[in-house]
Amino acid sequence: MPRPVPSVESAAPIIEVWSRLPRLAHLVFTATPGPRSRTGWAGHGEARIESSHDPDGVRLHEHGLFTPQTTGTPVAFRNVYRWVNHSDRLSLWHERFGRDAAVWLFDLTATDTDELATVEAHLCGADRYDARLSLTTEGFELHWSITGPSKDETLVYRYHA
Repeated sequence: MPRPVPSVESAAPIIEVWSRLPRLAHLVFTATPGPRSRTGWAGHGEARIESSHDPDGVRLHEHGLFTPQTTGTPVAFRNVYRWVNHSDRLSLWHERFGRDAAVWLFDLTATDTDELATVEAHLCGADRYDARLSLTTEGFELHWSITGPSKDETLVYRYHA
């Protein structure tokens, strides 16, 4: 059965995010543990982004430093996220260990004129990953919520040109 064609209104934020992805150059993020967190993952990070557009999506190659609140000592990190446009939704894949070991995280669909949210949470063992994306003036914010038996984390990624 063919998928329904998305309406102009529901496609607009998807089109807008898709057009911004190749222009993103910077990332600033915070990690905040909630009251049920046993990881205590808290801190902030900054990264440079290099994007690449391939037939299977747009990849954001992130290279930066994360400073844990507990130590104050920056730690280098790198990530690769692949975004795939399906017209009615965007899929997000984590390729930290390469294309062949990509992990599908979730699909995002429009919930408002400037917001997308996960269609279904990503389950990793007993942990649940949800996200909400909000368009900003120069890019977007991606709010992650990670909950589980020992996790209660909020991540806020701010992407901009």
